[in-house]
Amino acid sequence: MPTIFFYGPDLDDVKKKQLIRDFTKTASKLTGIDESAFTIYLRASSPDNVGVGGELLRERLERQKG
Repeated sequence: MPTIFFYGPDLDDVKKKQLIRDFTKTASKLTGIDESAFTIYLRASSPDNVGVGGELLRERLERQKG
């Protein structure tokens, strides 16, 4: 059973459904494995709990906003 993990921002239900649908369709198309075999895990990650380039993502985002 192929599994896809996505760590990213918290999304509303509509966007979650779309992301799962799109991941599944694309992975199935590229691998030739039936869509029904895929399991997708969405893990919300707050910018306070993510580090990018040695700093908190929250700080990087705030700096980019100016």
